[in-house]
Amino acid sequence: MASSAADSSEDAMTTPAKTSAAPSAATPLLTVLGDTIEAARAADRDDLVVRLEAVAQRVRDPRRRIVVTGQLEQGKSRFVNALLGLDVCRVGDDQTTTIPLQLEYGAVPRAELVLTAPGASEMRVEVPFDEIGSLDARSPYAQGRQIARIEAAVPNQLLSEGIVLVDTPGVGGHSSAYSAAVLGMVPAADAVLLLSDASTELTEPELSFLRQVKELCPTVAVLLTKVDMYPHWRQVAEADRVHIARSGLEVPMLPVSSLLRAHALRTNNAQLGRESGFGALFAFLKEQVVARDQVSTRAAVARELHSAAEHLALVLGSELIALRDPERSDDAIRELQRARTAAEDLRRSSGYWQQTLSDGITDLMSDIDHDLRERLRAVAHTAEDWIDDHDPGRHWQAIAEWLTGTVDTALGDNLLWTHTRAETLAERVAEHFGKASAVDLPDVDNAMDAEGTGAAAGTLAGLEPDISVTSKVLVGLRGSYGGVLMVGLASTLAGLALLNPLSIGAGVLVGGKAYKDDKQLRLARKRAEAKAAVRRFVDDVAFQAGKEAKDRMHRIHRALRDHFTGVAERSLRSIDASLKAAQDAANSAVNSRSGRRGELEHQLVRVAELRRYADGMLELTSSSGRQRSYSAPSPGVRPVPAEDGRRPR
Repeated sequence: MASSAADSSEDAMTTPAKTSAAPSAATPLLTVLGDTIEAARAADRDDLVVRLEAVAQRVRDPRRRIVVTGQLEQGKSRFVNALLGLDVCRVGDDQTTTIPLQLEYGAVPRAELVLTAPGASEMRVEVPFDEIGSLDARSPYAQGRQIARIEAAVPNQLLSEGIVLVDTPGVGGHSSAYSAAVLGMVPAADAVLLLSDASTELTEPELSFLRQVKELCPTVAVLLTKVDMYPHWRQVAEADRVHIARSGLEVPMLPVSSLLRAHALRTNNAQLGRESGFGALFAFLKEQVVARDQVSTRAAVARELHSAAEHLALVLGSELIALRDPERSDDAIRELQRARTAAEDLRRSSGYWQQTLSDGITDLMSDIDHDLRERLRAVAHTAEDWIDDHDPGRHWQAIAEWLTGTVDTALGDNLLWTHTRAETLAERVAEHFGKASAVDLPDVDNAMDAEGTGAAAGTLAGLEPDISVTSKVLVGLRGSYGGVLMVGLASTLAGLALLNPLSIGAGVLVGGKAYKDDKQLRLARKRAEAKAAVRRFVDDVAFQAGKEAKDRMHRIHRALRDHFTGVAERSLRSIDASLKAAQDAANSAVNSRSGRRGELEHQLVRVAELRRYADGMLELTSSSGRQRSYSAPSPGVRPVPAEDGRRPR
């Protein structure tokens, strides 16, 4: 930006003539945005109008996305039903959620499948609302494509306030590796609720997944579910808090009971509603989600207002300089021409930021691919070393669960590293635009959103079952036949019968050795089959995850390129408009300058007030936007023991 325009706008701030009230902290955001949109429209800046209207739409219709996740059989679907007071998600003892379900408000219940396919654009297919619970990946509605998610709309008071709930498949367990897919949703989420039931303390995989989620989303809570089933849930909750603190995480824990909540809604019992623990949950959502989103929205509005005010002040200030002091207009025009050359260099592909972005994406793509392969190779080597020391046939189910979970954790860590490196790259590119504070950093969270999971693409094949006892006996008999016959024939020379103690003993020894050799051969064959199955599984995961990583990097590249190209184009357009206004003002008639000068001073006063208002909002949001620690009260739940008197595992 030209310094002369800034000087002119500062002079205009001191002008006493004001015909409109300046916006104050109590002025509604939509009112200030409307005034700024009108000013941008009057200046024929449709690019600024589009950005400001997008922010105004966010203020009018805030959407707060809450992701519900956790391991298998933790009560996620029942929790979502209890939270909404509706029977939307299928509930059962087995894995009920296999496709992410996104719930938002709608006057009429409806549901759509979001389908994806390689090389094809996203497609939506409407499905009957009452069939949501029975849909799976093999549904005929998918038309041979991959189901990315189900989007459903229901009339509900909580959802009508802008809440969007996402019920995700369970993470962990054999054939249930959805961690990478869930982590792909987390960066764009406003909050994440991680569910863990009160039967056991938090496990190491749960803590690892919690750490990954916390790095991608600042607003996270652990919900201790099914507290109505386990009398000693308070000891479990205290142990979980110790585990979380030992991991260095500051995450609140909220004990809840979905059954008590559902029963309280059916019977309209306020006491049961309080004992369910959902009151503390709503308090958390109000303080940490709604309030945080409001702060984030005000910060976004303040940044857009400040940017728009800067662009408008440049045009108005350049013209005012030319009208106030024609002798300085030549200097101002030359300065604007130099600024235009610099802005044109930024916009053109020859700009240094373009080269930095291109090189950074290339390096990042190579590093991410190498990191992914290195993690998967380490997992495969660990699995093969374990197979060399054990019988895979006896522990194949445990190997499958460990391998699937470990691979999924590796994919999640790779995703976290991608997110961190992408943000660092965005900061490096922003440095080429002058002051870092003058350039908004792009939001790469949406570009990180993953539609699938690399781990889910691979299936660990089963091993051939061990032979039966009868087969083992036959192996021994077949081996002993040669020993009995050889020694028996030799002993006949000494006048003994073919079957005698010597020949029978030889048969037992030879048969035992034959059985042992056959057992070792079968074990070696099973180990070879197990290693081959592990390698195929890891190769399948690497193939799919590598493709998703490349697609993710392409989305990040486009997001960064479009963002900074927009910054450069807006700067160039402002300078072009300023240059034209200054030239027109320098060539204007003397008698028309005084009226135009008064009009420009009035407009600059208004723009300066908008900029001060934006600066004040930024200071306010920066002070109030600091993360507050949240301590949830322990709900007064009366534990109801199970019918069989089971105690926590």
